[in-house]
Amino acid sequence: MDVQGAVRRVESDLRGLADPVRAASGRSYLKSDLVHLGVPVPAIRKVASGAVRWEASRAELVALAGGLWTVTDGGVPVHELRMAAIEVLMRRVTLLEAGDLPFAERLIRASGTWAYVDGIAVKIVGDLVLRTPALAEVLDVWVGDENFWIRRTALLALLPAIRVGRGDLDRLSHYGDELIEEREFFIRKALGWVLRELSKRDPEWVIAWVAPRVKIISGVTMREAVRRLPEPDAARLLESYRSR
Repeated sequence: MDVQGAVRRVESDLRGLADPVRAASGRSYLKSDLVHLGVPVPAIRKVASGAVRWEASRAELVALAGGLWTVTDGGVPVHELRMAAIEVLMRRVTLLEAGDLPFAERLIRASGTWAYVDGIAVKIVGDLVLRTPALAEVLDVWVGDENFWIRRTALLALLPAIRVGRGDLDRLSHYGDELIEEREFFIRKALGWVLRELSKRDPEWVIAWVAPRVKIISGVTMREAVRRLPEPDAARLLESYRSR
């Protein structure tokens, strides 16, 4: 696979789809300092998908993602190229191995926005942890990291296992207690998101976990946690939260 050629083709294709009005809107929405071309996500996915050859090796996949991630315009990274980097990894995520987790971590630390972090956290890191459960020990370290995007990833990486009924609920409980009093919105939201997903399969567990913590749980986390619970249980927890 001609990795550099593939990077150039993806960049050319995305630039050919540029929309200055959409670019300005997207840059404002994400409060981004990056160059934005204004290409919608479905179009980015289509271009990225076309760049990943099915015979590509794991090394070529990682090189392609790394090449797309580092494309700049006047020295400034390009949003759509970073999105494309994540998309190519997600397209062939089963090629990735445990040893690729540090690469994913580098992308997260360089991201600075949920627009990149969430896809990496759930679809890449989460998939690696699902296939190699021992990698959860890395998440145990990440949950205490000073970078809140890494802490958010530790939570969101639990989602794939939860969605297939193999959630590590002891680990979730531990992470929840570690992060429940966080001031950072993106951590509060992530904890609620994970609890909401779990409530689709195990509402009793979520109720039992949230109920004794209503005095310290944030409103953001609470609203997400009860969103899919049976109405009487959600109402009871919300009333307890409001009267704390």
